[in-house]
Amino acid sequence: MKIPKPVSKRLSMYYRCLEKLKDEGIDVVSSKELAERLDIKPSQVRKDLSYFGEFGKRGVGYHVDFLIENLEKILGIKEEWNIAIIGAGNIGRALSNYVGLREKGFKIVAVFDKDDGKVGKEIAEGIKVLHIKDLDRVVKEKNVKIGIIAVPASTAQEVAEALEKAGVSGILNFAPIKIKTSIPVEEVDISSSLRTLTFEIIRKHSTKGKK
Repeated sequence: MKIPKPVSKRLSMYYRCLEKLKDEGIDVVSSKELAERLDIKPSQVRKDLSYFGEFGKRGVGYHVDFLIENLEKILGIKEEWNIAIIGAGNIGRALSNYVGLREKGFKIVAVFDKDDGKVGKEIAEGIKVLHIKDLDRVVKEKNVKIGIIAVPASTAQEVAEALEKAGVSGILNFAPIKIKTSIPVEEVDISSSLRTLTFEIIRKHSTKGKK
């Protein structure tokens, strides 16, 4: 069964919300309560979860611990994901030093660049920049599952193809261009996110003006 991409994004939202509910000491939650916290419709919650099985009971709701446990399996949260970053510029450096990734099960095991001036230099604690020509070997040696593209748009497609050929399972793309591969790709478009934010800001201000 093909799962719509927006569903995977909402599953992460459900998981974060359920963690908060658990911290609050809540054992059972209804789709209505979960939906209200996330500002979506209860029917959307039920439909999204139904792709993966039956997790709740009509009139009772969802047991928080049970749903957390199942979402962890679905999202691969308890697994450790080895990551290689392509591009030792500002984005690559920032990601390499972001400790929050490791805490969530994402381990940066290698950083690559084609610039000889960057190769061999330490970009983060215990991580030295490797030359892109070593990509195939290192991906296999370090069991890299995810590749992060942090290079200019002009070389992003070439890098994506190299990552796929090397054997990674998925790509996170920070380059401002859509890339084409046969493996899963998640595009990170900061400008689009900011445009969405500015739209919401303008809409909120215009709504206030009409009151």
